[in-house]
Amino acid sequence: MANNSYSGVKNSTANHHGDFGCSLKDLRSLMELRGAEAIGKIGESYGDVQGLCTRLKTSPVDGLSGQPADIDKRKEVFGQNLIPPKKPKTFLQLVWEALQDVTLIILEVAAIVSLGLSFYRPPDAEREHCGSAAGGVEDDGEAEAGWIEGAAILLSVVCVVLVTAFNDWSKEKQFRGLQSRIEQEQKFAVVRGGQVIQIPVAEIVVGDVAQIKYGDLLPSDGILIQGNDLKIDESSLTGESDHVKKTLERDPMLLSGTHVMEGSGKMLVTAVGENSQTGIIFALLGASEEDDDDEEEKEAKKKEKKEKKEKKKQDGAAENRKKAKAADGAAMEMQPLNSDEVDIDEKRKSNLKEKKEKSVLQGKLTKLAVQIGKAGLVMSAITVIILVVLFVVDTFWVQGLPWHKDCTPIYIQFFVKFFIIGVTVLVVAVPEGLPLAVTISLAYSVKKMMKDNNLVRHLDACETMGNATAICSDKTGTLTMNRMTVVQAYVADKHYRNVPEPQLIPATIMDILVLGISVNSAYTTNIMSPEKEGGLPRQVGNKTECALLGFANDLKRDYQAIRNEIPEEKLYKVYTFNSCRKSMSTVLKNADGSFRMFSKGASEILLKKCSKLLTASGETKVFRPRDREDMVKKVIEPMASEGLRTICLAYRDFPVSEGEPDWDQENDILTSLTCVCVVGIEDPVRPEVPDAIKKCQRAGITVRMVTGDNINTARAIATKCGILQPGDEFLCMEGKEFNRRIRNEKGEIEQERIDKIWPKLRVLARSSPTDKHTLVKGIIDSTVLEQRQVVAVTGDGTNDGPALKKADVGFAMGIAGTDVAKEASDIILTDDNFSSIVKAVMWGRNVYDSISKFLQFQLTVNVVAVIVAFTGACITQDSPLKAVQMLWVNLIMDTFASLALATEPPTESLLLRKPYGRNKPLISRTMMKNILGHGVYQLIIIFTLLFVGEQIFDIDSGRYAPLHSPPSEHYTIIFNTFVLLQLFNEINARKIHGERNVFDGIFNNLIFCSIVFGTFIIQIVIVQWGGKPFSCVGLSIDQWLWCTFLGFSSLLWGQLISSIPTKSLRFLKSAGHGTQRQEIPDEELEDMEEMEEIDHAERELRRGQILWFRGLNRIQTQMDVVSAFQSGSSFQERQLRRQPSTSSQQQHDIRVVNAFRSSLSPYEGLEKPESRSSIHNFMTHPEFRIEDSEPSIPLIDDTDAEDDAPTKRNSASPRNVTPTPPSPSLSPTPSPNQNNNAVESGNNHLYVEGNKAAGTPSAPGSPLHSLETSL
Repeated sequence: MANNSYSGVKNSTANHHGDFGCSLKDLRSLMELRGAEAIGKIGESYGDVQGLCTRLKTSPVDGLSGQPADIDKRKEVFGQNLIPPKKPKTFLQLVWEALQDVTLIILEVAAIVSLGLSFYRPPDAEREHCGSAAGGVEDDGEAEAGWIEGAAILLSVVCVVLVTAFNDWSKEKQFRGLQSRIEQEQKFAVVRGGQVIQIPVAEIVVGDVAQIKYGDLLPSDGILIQGNDLKIDESSLTGESDHVKKTLERDPMLLSGTHVMEGSGKMLVTAVGENSQTGIIFALLGASEEDDDDEEEKEAKKKEKKEKKEKKKQDGAAENRKKAKAADGAAMEMQPLNSDEVDIDEKRKSNLKEKKEKSVLQGKLTKLAVQIGKAGLVMSAITVIILVVLFVVDTFWVQGLPWHKDCTPIYIQFFVKFFIIGVTVLVVAVPEGLPLAVTISLAYSVKKMMKDNNLVRHLDACETMGNATAICSDKTGTLTMNRMTVVQAYVADKHYRNVPEPQLIPATIMDILVLGISVNSAYTTNIMSPEKEGGLPRQVGNKTECALLGFANDLKRDYQAIRNEIPEEKLYKVYTFNSCRKSMSTVLKNADGSFRMFSKGASEILLKKCSKLLTASGETKVFRPRDREDMVKKVIEPMASEGLRTICLAYRDFPVSEGEPDWDQENDILTSLTCVCVVGIEDPVRPEVPDAIKKCQRAGITVRMVTGDNINTARAIATKCGILQPGDEFLCMEGKEFNRRIRNEKGEIEQERIDKIWPKLRVLARSSPTDKHTLVKGIIDSTVLEQRQVVAVTGDGTNDGPALKKADVGFAMGIAGTDVAKEASDIILTDDNFSSIVKAVMWGRNVYDSISKFLQFQLTVNVVAVIVAFTGACITQDSPLKAVQMLWVNLIMDTFASLALATEPPTESLLLRKPYGRNKPLISRTMMKNILGHGVYQLIIIFTLLFVGEQIFDIDSGRYAPLHSPPSEHYTIIFNTFVLLQLFNEINARKIHGERNVFDGIFNNLIFCSIVFGTFIIQIVIVQWGGKPFSCVGLSIDQWLWCTFLGFSSLLWGQLISSIPTKSLRFLKSAGHGTQRQEIPDEELEDMEEMEEIDHAERELRRGQILWFRGLNRIQTQMDVVSAFQSGSSFQERQLRRQPSTSSQQQHDIRVVNAFRSSLSPYEGLEKPESRSSIHNFMTHPEFRIEDSEPSIPLIDDTDAEDDAPTKRNSASPRNVTPTPPSPSLSPTPSPNQNNNAVESGNNHLYVEGNKAAGTPSAPGSPLHSLETSL
């Protein structure tokens, strides 16, 4: 039955289901049901899940045959597992966006006016009436060339725009490349032809049997075939924060985009891509529409007038519209697999978000750019005013001429020329290269970091890493190799220092031991033959389980044979491992009706539950607390002090006479166990880690280890790694002790208490995910040290999500990490190796330094160019640097220099200094010294050339030239020297900490060399052949050599400057301080909000209005949708809801909307922006709620509290980290009923905006068939 392959494809037009026993429509309607309804429907239509498998021609055990013809057929009939991507922005769109720059628009207008006026020439007779400035043009040909300047300005504007557009385009392309790389990495385990294989998510088809486990993000909809203790977090779809238990009897429906929080199982895939629940919502929220956009915009403009009238009516609507945006954003993020379209939208969103939530560097840069811009504006305004006043005074006062009508165009031409000079001063003053430099630097770093095994998911994380002051690292897999092997064992009353020979262990114990190891582990965990001859066997799956399976192999037993005999379907009950239980148990039913349960777990926890022990004779003896203490002292502590993890293996029999126990009462089940053996598992420290940690400590970064392991093991490993040095006074602490110390009498966490602990804390052992989160939050919020801490955290488990989210930079493990951890992280370590984090620090610091180098260069040019243009204009009534020349300088400065300086590769020396921290200024005093020193030197040279240059070079003076006079050698030399000064200063700018050797490592950066060389070549071309457009005249070899010499002299001058100690220059101030989050002034916040309003709101208002208007008259239909979503809601209830909509129902609907929206965009109001491009762009990331209000946190190791720990797991135990939509306190716009979780109401509602596929009337009577239906 499983392996049908198809030779011919029937064309069944009726329901287009090929020759499968059910159609796409049937499956879609089936997936809309929940709970009992769904089970009823499966029973009624297919008999059972087995029947559905038969209809879909697949086998629950062997899966699909995997033949290409069959797979293609399924893709054709049921669709592919991807949502069609949106088209990227075209190059023309990017050009259009670049043209929106205000300064460029001003220049274009001025150039066009100048162009128009240059064609007007008054009669020659009148010429002398127009003042001396206008006369003096002897050559008619020259006068006719007056249009060239306007044209040249336009041309250079085009150049600038094209360069900007190209940069944006390549940035976009890189971003997409990164995205697709992330997607290719996402694989999922399915059974095909009886073999478990990993396939890319996009290859999953309907009928596949997928294996799901703890931490997975489900890639498609499906029905559970077999499950162990499976709990799913469906908050991303339903807004329901509690984990939903999935069983075959109660609720077997699994939905795409939801997270597996506990357990494991197998599911039959029933809907993929656009037909899955995520896909349907996605389509409804209008993410797949592209064509409507333009029409909508036009429509929106008409609507805006109407909107004003309706403003009063729609106060509530406005709130909802904002949320509509949020939901829209969520739709973008929940894009499943092959989501290219998200990138642009996400980028746009990230750009919008940055305004509110800037990274440290962007905050500093924006502030600096604004200050420079303001100064530039003032300078340019003054320049224009002075030029105009001088001209008017000279013409009408000194020469005493009347205003002639015929001369008006000539005067206007002068004014336009002055205006153009003013604008060019502004263009040069505004450092628009700054954002470009940041982008280039980050994009370049991200690309290179890939090679260093860092997959960066959020650009700003890269730069934040450079400021990191603390790293909280996991132990297993990050500091250690995550290649576990059993090296010691305590079995049959004897402690073996090496793995014992099989004949030393009694047969009865051996059988129990090997059976327990084989069945009480995930069947996805395996030991495979080595890839290379003579290599180590490959460990697949959970590494601790691999160690135990390896132990079984070392005892010369075959665990696979036992698994074949007892397949996963025969396991009676499985309690999977989670962070509360710290153990895993599997129950087998024996032939006589009795049960045997095998357990394994952390030794000190499981031994407390043991009441018997297997002795050498194979008999059991009583195991008292006194014996346990002996065992801890003699066996467990010696093992742990050698850095071994200790795992206890135990079992328990439930005789027939006692009847079947109540399996849900975990406390009663997991007691009176019989201990079989305790093993010591070694996980060797990665050889490169001690060195990496030494580098971190030298770089001023504190490394802390946070682990779930026993404190002795943790201490031993920390000493091997170098986190603890012998004789240090640092703290090692267990989670329980940590919690006791940081809480007051009422059990609340107090920051002051954390502040007493964290500076000394180096190892936190036996810690729960909550402890990790508390520690990270405590360090970040702490103000004890003058420098605020920037914390990086590594994590791999689902439960590490909250800490990864809270940290400034979250690192997830690429190999061992679960999807949920990757989703919450900023950077993924593709090799799970701590030394890659050190590389990330290096790159982060390099980004910071690159930006500073660029700033140092840019500001020198700015200062000089602005002052030269300004004073030149005031004294000689004409800027020595012409508009086109200024634009060329601007291009060198901004685009080329940002490319050259932002792509410097990092060096080890970056790790020799302390982190900058959050409030270190961007421009240090040393940099300020360089900027002012070089600025003054360049000004002296330029002004000398300007005022006495004609005597030095024995040429004609270019000062006071009339309007359209030909270019002069004098001004060409000034322009040439100015550009060459900048070129050589670019080499000076490579060093910002006052180093002397500016050529150090220059040839490692080919981009830098080629840009400097290329600029020089273009400069030669411009000067020699630029002619009138560039206002240049060809220069002789002598003049060129002088210009080059003057340029080169700035390198010598640089040496002189670096000899002056910065300390002696007291008057220097640093600039570009970051604002602390608390310190942002109110007006700036308002500005930020206004900026946000314009960009974000305008675009969305248009869309929102249309959606709102379309939606208003369809609330009736929405009610149906809502009722369709209510899980397990009865038919009568639905009938009741179908009554005409009263205002209260509308109110209710709005509430529902809010509940859904807030669940879709859980990031509103939280610390990290959703500029994060989601790793699968599936649903929004799971939101984590940690209730630390409950004082009873220390459950682990607490003998009395121990017993009830597992049951508490189901209540909101403080350790239970539940993904949830934000409670109203977090959400910026709480819904009217103040209950965004929609939990108390017990309904999971979903309301979808009225942006439906056009022209599909929804029959109110049939909610399931209306297009709006979803969950």
